[in-house]
Amino acid sequence: MAQDTPPVKRGRKRAVGEDEVVAAAMRLLGTRGADAVSIRGIAAELGLAPNAVYTYFPDRAAVVRAVVEYLLGETDLAALTTSDTPWRDRIHVLAADLRHRLLAHPGAVNLLLSGPMDGPHALAIGEALLTVLADAGLDPTQAARASYLLIVQVLGAIALEAAELPSPLPPPPIAERVATRREQLRAVPADRYPRTAEAADTIARFVSDEQYAWGIDRVLDGIAGRAKG
Repeated sequence: MAQDTPPVKRGRKRAVGEDEVVAAAMRLLGTRGADAVSIRGIAAELGLAPNAVYTYFPDRAAVVRAVVEYLLGETDLAALTTSDTPWRDRIHVLAADLRHRLLAHPGAVNLLLSGPMDGPHALAIGEALLTVLADAGLDPTQAARASYLLIVQVLGAIALEAAELPSPLPPPPIAERVATRREQLRAVPADRYPRTAEAADTIARFVSDEQYAWGIDRVLDGIAGRAKG
């Protein structure tokens, strides 16, 4: 009498969640750059079929939004909401924090600028910034315009820095980056571009902390001039 064939034991289907998908996207961003952050790339990173990722994210754009939200969610808003700190200092802390976090993942800057920043963490940053500007004495319309101007200044400066970095690697020390830029500027023909040659040392330091803070201060000077008090 033939024995019954034992049933085949199937391995449990591996389950992932949104957080694990975002974590995989961040790993790809840090090792291979923004172009590697795709549905197929994430699925391969997790050892899954692409359909498993589509369960949580309908397309790459949705993944990008989640990654942007993850990065913005690391921002410490406590500095913005500390009312006993001068409003300009609070904005400088936020600007420096965003620059530090985004340049740690140079490829993230391209992702950040590739779509609208309208998730909960982005809205929380915007709300906190509007509150600081209201504390500075701006009315709601002025605060909204000033908030947009600051975001453009901050992200624009960060994007220009990121464009020079060897993504996806973290940036070299600022002194090294300044020295590299200075060497490149020495190759600029001084007879054709005399003013550039004259300002070469300043231009080389465009990626410095001082230049970044200088740009923020000039924007804040204009905003302060519009404040009520």
